[in-house]
Amino acid sequence: MKADIEDFKTGWYGVTLGVNSEDIDDLISALKQLKESRSHFHFRSNYEGNGGIGDIEIYLQPSEDPSNLELDVSPAIYTSKK
Repeated sequence: MKADIEDFKTGWYGVTLGVNSEDIDDLISALKQLKESRSHFHFRSNYEGNGGIGDIEIYLQPSEDPSNLELDVSPAIYTSKK
């Protein structure tokens, strides 16, 4: 799995997560367990290199909490970074 941060220079940031087939299977399993256990899980860095994303926690958000992000499953638009 690979994570990167993109600074949009507007006060907003993008986070990209690259996954392989095994990661997808593990993520599906973790999400199913999250739904049942109502707990949380983490994506954690190996903390090597010059810094970046160290930890992402995924938790079951209470329904009364306001959302500030949504899942967009529309087809991805690929742009080549040069």
